[in-house]
Amino acid sequence: MDLAFSDEQRRIRKAVAEFVDEEVIPRAAAIDETDEFPADLVDRMGELGFLGMPFPEEYGGAGLDYHAYAMGLEEIARGSGGLATIVAAHTSLAGNVLFEFASESTQQEYLTPLNRGEEIGAFALSEPNAGSDVTAMSTSAERDGDEYVINGGKVWISNGSVADTIVVFAKTDPDAGREGISTFLVRAETDDGFIVEGTESKLGDKGCPTAELRFDDMRVPEERLIGEEGEGFTQALQTLNAGRITIAARSVGIARAAFEDALEYAGDREQFDRPIADFQAIQHELAEMDTKVQAARLLMHEAADRKMRGESYVKAAAQAKLYASEISREVANSGIQIHGGYGYTKEFPMERYYRDAKLNEIYEGTSEILKNTIARQLLSE
Repeated sequence: MDLAFSDEQRRIRKAVAEFVDEEVIPRAAAIDETDEFPADLVDRMGELGFLGMPFPEEYGGAGLDYHAYAMGLEEIARGSGGLATIVAAHTSLAGNVLFEFASESTQQEYLTPLNRGEEIGAFALSEPNAGSDVTAMSTSAERDGDEYVINGGKVWISNGSVADTIVVFAKTDPDAGREGISTFLVRAETDDGFIVEGTESKLGDKGCPTAELRFDDMRVPEERLIGEEGEGFTQALQTLNAGRITIAARSVGIARAAFEDALEYAGDREQFDRPIADFQAIQHELAEMDTKVQAARLLMHEAADRKMRGESYVKAAAQAKLYASEISREVANSGIQIHGGYGYTKEFPMERYYRDAKLNEIYEGTSEILKNTIARQLLSE
């Protein structure tokens, strides 16, 4: 893996960092407080090309590699965990399904406006009784002539209440297990029977609406079946594998924000007539925090590099997401400790970093599921 990043990769990081410093960080606390979808910031990211970073220019994307995409998402997460989830769900999940598995005509019609930021995407897989156990889903899709009739519901869908295009997984053959799951493209505004039941009130990840969706005899034309019937489970798994790289990036971004704030605070805060950074206990904590951030970033880029080279990256992505998600919480916790009582208040963003970091250990594969994935890869090797 070559860590001498190109001029383009550094340029992208700089451009996203400037946007985050100037437009996201000044509003991050307000977004967290109101939990309102920051539509104007999302529109601005679309204008800047940040919503289609890893996709070709022919589909309205920025044509960047996965190193640059991960760098960009790390910077966005440094400013707002919720905004980073909006981008990850839109790009890594919904967009990636269309890019990897949809027909050329479907890509031109639906992926292009997503990449340009003209529309928002969502990925609807989880159900109340089917989180990690995808095959337990009950949402069904029955063929009726040249249409499919979809019934059921989904929960915990990031961007679900604001999305224009939703990738929905449903059973076309209830008796076939994982081979009976298929993937459909749903249009929120035009598909009758598509219902947003509401959004969740969450610990963190504010600004990104997490919705419960329902489908009541929702008719979808057959041309909006993505791939073939029965390919949905494989499509979902491959998409989540790649998505774990970007959740690692979100984790690194949050951890980095917590570390940088703690480092600055330790130099400014005085106790016993000297900065607390002079105390060895604080120095050791800062040293461990930075080491964890650097190690997580290397795992993230290792997984991105393997993906770009066309090598197997399942284990690498799982390890990057597992480690980065856990250290994001640990580093945020250390940051609170360094801030002392102030770290527990909303006067400083440290408590927000902690709340946002916890989600990294849950979505797109819990830490427990990732350990299973890593172990299977090790044993198969």
